[in-house]
Amino acid sequence: MNNNNNNSTTLLHRFLHWEATRPDAIYLNQPVADGLTEYSWREVGDQARRMAAYLKSLQLPAGSSIAILGKNTAHWIIADLATWMAGHVSVPLYPTMSADSVGYVFDHAEVRLLFLGRMEVGSNIQEMLPSGVPVIALPLAPEGKYRQWEEVVANQQPLQDIELPAPEQLATIIYTSGTTGTPKGVMHSFGSMYAYARLGGGEFCQLGPDDRLLSYLPLAHAAERSSVESNSLCHGVQVFFNDSLETFSRDLCRARPSVFISMPRLWTKFYQAVNARMPAEQRTLLFSQCEAGAALRKQVLVMLGLDCTRIAFTGSAPLPPEIVSWYRNLGLELLDVYGMSENFCYSHYSRPGQVRVGYVGQALPGVRCRISEEGEVLVDCPTRMMGYYRQPELTAESMTADGYFKTGDRGILDEEGRLKITGRVKELFKTSKGKYVAPAPIENKLGHRAVEAVCVTGPSQPQPFALLMLSPDGRSLAATPQGRAQLQGELEALLDSVNAGLESHQQLDYAVVVKDAWTIENGFLTPTLKIKRNVIESHYLAHAEAWLHAKQTIIFE
Repeated sequence: MNNNNNNSTTLLHRFLHWEATRPDAIYLNQPVADGLTEYSWREVGDQARRMAAYLKSLQLPAGSSIAILGKNTAHWIIADLATWMAGHVSVPLYPTMSADSVGYVFDHAEVRLLFLGRMEVGSNIQEMLPSGVPVIALPLAPEGKYRQWEEVVANQQPLQDIELPAPEQLATIIYTSGTTGTPKGVMHSFGSMYAYARLGGGEFCQLGPDDRLLSYLPLAHAAERSSVESNSLCHGVQVFFNDSLETFSRDLCRARPSVFISMPRLWTKFYQAVNARMPAEQRTLLFSQCEAGAALRKQVLVMLGLDCTRIAFTGSAPLPPEIVSWYRNLGLELLDVYGMSENFCYSHYSRPGQVRVGYVGQALPGVRCRISEEGEVLVDCPTRMMGYYRQPELTAESMTADGYFKTGDRGILDEEGRLKITGRVKELFKTSKGKYVAPAPIENKLGHRAVEAVCVTGPSQPQPFALLMLSPDGRSLAATPQGRAQLQGELEALLDSVNAGLESHQQLDYAVVVKDAWTIENGFLTPTLKIKRNVIESHYLAHAEAWLHAKQTIIFE
């Protein structure tokens, strides 16, 4: 039965609504070698229904785990819809996962079939895929001896009788890559995914069919799954996909998103790129109140692809105040967001006109928040997970007796209810002097145009120290003796400035400019570009004694 009335309770209900009421409107825009392939709601529905019919023909047990491994594409979302239409559970996987991690998820989630999508050039697919699991290759997937999506849908009739799920039914298992430890399978119901879109995308963002989104953060992560897939299905929003890192600027300008979410590193790169390309006299003109200044601000937004952006979000870490101010003067107020996989990234958002730098905003509708006696942020959300898959003890440990989720974040609330994250509960480390140090607040103070990522560490050392990864501009500057001397002076001044505002046991002894980039691929960053502190520390702490005895403030590795 296809229930297309307004009593929608899941994203699948909403998809069927758009398929019936806007069949010829474009839903998904996929970059291809010779341009763009557009998929209407009708075309998406036809392909999803045909694949769902094939999945039904396999007679898998209801609620079987179907994995999706690949970069963001139109068919990633279509495969997800087909999985739901057939009555199964989708298990998204990052294309950057190691073979061991993929094997663990396949085993733990008892995956019965894999949709293989587009992968990074050079990925060793055969090494990644466990044997014995059927594979269907999506369009744009690497070549191989797999069943092809096009072949399967060509030989199936569209599934007509779709048994719509109940809100409490399991929809997906999202394995958190996390910054430490073994991946955990976060279970989300159809109800929690719909609640995010109804409240966050609907009540807060007022999304509708005239809006546009760019999908570029991994769909395997709850942030992209909620902000792009869930919102687009619920509100009929058009989605554009990023083809590659090299084409990002072009893809963003083509999409011209009306709502855009990004991480501090990208907002910082935009800021650095504009200032690097703009002559000094234009930088002075940019924020003047004359007509020429307004025209230049508009030109900058057009160049970035953000001239149609009415809501801009930033998340995962604070931005330096000067960058927040720069965007505000440009006409783009960056709203902080806070959430995690366990609450489908629905917890706190900054409100327009009420942004307080360093705070992640106030609780969203339906969210209750309090701070424990130990300083941990506790939240109760309408989007709360069903639990960790096959880990009931861990699920119980993550909740308070009265149903609040223990976020693992330390935080404080101001008089307006705005939340400030001050670090991780388990990130505290103890120096050799017996003093505890929270690294995150110190890291947030170390913003510099030449620095892309920071890790403050120092367990069992006399004082904390900082590891600095340079931005591309920073690496260019450090490539010459004159530039390196200039950079060293600037970083020494930054360290002095930061230390002046810290208690003595928090003050940084020195900073090390690391030679290697931290990337998702080499395991130093999570897929959402957060540092993996345990990986970084295991790589660098062995050198701490030598650095300490070098007696230098700034050390170039």
